[in-house]
Amino acid sequence: MSLKSNWKRLGERFCDLTGWKIIDSYILRKFLGSVVYSILLLMTIIIVFDLSENIQRFMSKNIPVNEIITGYYLNFIPYFINLFIPLFTFISVIWFTSKLSSNNEIISILGNGVSFYRFLVPYFVGAVIIMLVSLIMANFIVPHTNNNLNEFKYKYFGKQAVSTTDLHIKNSANSYMYVQRWDRENNVGYDFTYEEFDDSKIRLKIKAQMASYDLENNKWVLRSYLRREIVDGNEIVTSGNQMDTTFNVLPRNFSQDVFIAETMSYSELRSFIAEEKARGSNLVSHFQIEQHKRVANSIGIFIMSFLGLSVSSRKTQRGVGVHVFIGMGLAFTFIFLQQVSTVFSVSGGLPPVLGTWIPNIIFLFITVLSLKMAQK
Repeated sequence: MSLKSNWKRLGERFCDLTGWKIIDSYILRKFLGSVVYSILLLMTIIIVFDLSENIQRFMSKNIPVNEIITGYYLNFIPYFINLFIPLFTFISVIWFTSKLSSNNEIISILGNGVSFYRFLVPYFVGAVIIMLVSLIMANFIVPHTNNNLNEFKYKYFGKQAVSTTDLHIKNSANSYMYVQRWDRENNVGYDFTYEEFDDSKIRLKIKAQMASYDLENNKWVLRSYLRREIVDGNEIVTSGNQMDTTFNVLPRNFSQDVFIAETMSYSELRSFIAEEKARGSNLVSHFQIEQHKRVANSIGIFIMSFLGLSVSSRKTQRGVGVHVFIGMGLAFTFIFLQQVSTVFSVSGGLPPVLGTWIPNIIFLFITVLSLKMAQK
């Protein structure tokens, strides 16, 4: 039996189980078509503005046109689609549902004996489809394209020298490393300190003016160092111009910033967070926010779809405009809550899982109330 026949039988089975009708297919096509159309429209505007801003940079570097298309924009587009897809879905639902309402189509459907909650079925199916697409993009496609985009920028625009200061990293269960300043471009740390503890007392301490990593021999090179070690109650002090040693820490552990999580798949990000927790990284909350956000934003699509339906299903004399106006107000409120809760998660002591999910919880409550009060 061919794949096409299998899909046809699966579709027929689904229709039998759900009582799927032609009107459901009509609404689903409207739903998905409106989302795709809004994405294409907004992405065209974003690309035009981005091209106008960067065209001089592209020309000054003599970047081939095919490289700009395949290396930059094909990796640039998925990030923005996934970023705005909850908003795309919300506005699209409001737009096409308002049109259905203004044309008396919803009144006709409900007037022919279809219950309001049965009317929600095609919206449910559409929201699930878009939610699954968003989950796949956020956790597998977008991290890959973000990494490709970074490589394009490094190749043609050069890697900027970025320094970070006051970095504390856990090397093992009883040892820690510190650098006053880390040069990310050259992978060199200045004012380096290594401390090893035994029963809450310092057993070994190494200070060096500079620490660098030898990639060829996989070892750390400390320059202008001072080594102090307690052995049987006696302190042994040694110093020198250079010392080769090994640690459990690699240069990437010093070079990381909050954006590195955007280049990892979901499984890689989970492993990375566990590793950073063990090292005592102060960026763990940022990485956890990225992890939870990937799921929360996709679930937000489901919530915003039904909120858009509840807002726009009632016919008004003012037409589509009032629905769009209300919808935009709710959408910007949702975005504002996301930003505020994220800030509290990073610096206000709010757990990342709560900071990420609070906007969804609040708007789920609003959506349930709105559906109860919607025109039936």
